[in-house]
Order: sequence, then C-alpha cells, then structure tokens
Amino acid sequence: NRGWTRDFGPIFVKRESPSSQVAIARFQFRAWARYPDWQLDNHIPERVASTLKMPIVPVELRGRGTVLEGGAIDVNGQGTLLTTEECLLDERIQVRNPGFTRLDYDEVFREHLGVSQVLWLGKGIAGDDTHGHVDDVCRFVDPYTVVLCQEENPCDENYRPLAENRERLEGMRSEDGRKLGVVSLPMPTPLYFDGRRLPASYANFYIGNSVILVPTFNDPQDRMALGILSELFPDRAVIGIHAVDLVWGFGT
Repeated sequence: NRGWTRDFGPIFVKRESPSSQVAIARFQFRAWARYPDWQLDNHIPERVASTLKMPIVPVELRGRGTVLEGGAIDVNGQGTLLTTEECLLDERIQVRNPGFTRLDYDEVFREHLGVSQVLWLGKGIAGDDTHGHVDDVCRFVDPYTVVLCQEENPCDENYRPLAENRERLEGMRSEDGRKLGVVSLPMPTPLYFDGRRLPASYANFYIGNSVILVPTFNDPQDRMALGILSELFPDRAVIGIHAVDLVWGFGT
C-alpha cells in the first residue's frame, strides 16, 4: 500500500545461543492506526520470511497480536530500547493496542526483542502523522550514545517537547547502568505543505552496513547535521539525500 518499509517491514532478531539463528519477530502493521489501507503492507513479513527461508515468530500478549511499527522504536542492540509515550501510550489518538499499559509493552519487548531496559521519552515532533515516532526524535549511534533533536527557537512548537525529552534522557541509563551520552542534532527550518507542518528531521536517517543516508532539506543546517553524524559514524560514508519532496508524504 505504501513505501515506508522501516515501519511495516520485518523486525529481525538474533538468538545468541545455542546457535546464532536469525528470525523475524512478527508484529502487526495497521497503518499507524490512522489509515484504512494496510492489508498489503501487513503481508510483507511473511513474504520476506518465505523468500529468506527464515522462521517467523508471532508477537502476542494474552492471545492478541501486537501492533508495532519499526519507526516507533530504536535499539542499541544490547538490550536497551527507545520509544515515546505519545506513540504507544496515548489512549485517545491513533491507538495501536487498546488497553496496553507500559508494563505490557515492557513484557512484549523483553520476551520478543530481548530488551531489558525501555527508555520512555515524551512526545515526537510536530507534523508527524505517526503520532510520535521516535525515529524522528532520538536515535542510538552506538550502544551508549544517542543523537537528540534540539530546537533553538523558543517560539517553535517543537521547542518545549524536545527540551523535555532532553531532561528525561539526563536521568536515563542503559541496560548495564551506564549513563547515556546525548549529542544534539539541529532541526531544519520548518517546512509546510498546504498550510500543514511537515515532519522534517535529520534524525530520520538510515543506518546501512557501510553508509548513513541522511535526509536533507536545502537548509543551512544540512551541513551541520551531516558533519555531526560524520563524526559519530567514522566507519561509514555519510550521504545527504534531498528529502523535501519525500517529506510531503509525512516521512523521509
């Protein structure tokens, strides 16, 4: 139905013992609890599992499948997961799993993703029609360091939510108790289409094996964001991708 593969595509997990088996944790996709067309997207994990001849494990709690998009979480690969309360715990707007509590999500992430520490931020950025995806806000760049979007303009609607997220992170620890390093990532000048704010954010980058693909917006902050990420990923080429046209689709 759409092209946002990070959200509806499979989430892979790796078993450490007795063998390093890779499987797919089968979450459900429901178009961010916002749009009616998701049926084709929701078949993708099975199609990938079949093509790769890989086991697929249903993610259920109390006999019910769990809805989760890939962009709603970010992990450090060692047991710590980032997400937002706005996305997963709001009980009125775009409710993925009605009745789910913080403890329910903790159990799902522990059982199916091997996560022992869930770090809950507050809100996402303005204009994000996913209602709070963390991949527009805060991302791990190594097991103990995150980049966090920072808005410098006190009059911007992102200023307070991003500042509150920074305050939360100051008291957070990884799964082994280590304090997280927080690196500020600038926000581009706000973009609008038909009077609607668009979710333009440098945090929505893609990490590949040898490359980092970063959305850019013909903005003076582009160069700064690329420079920051180049320092944080010295083993990968950091490449800007012009994303003004893409962000009209409310993502990059």
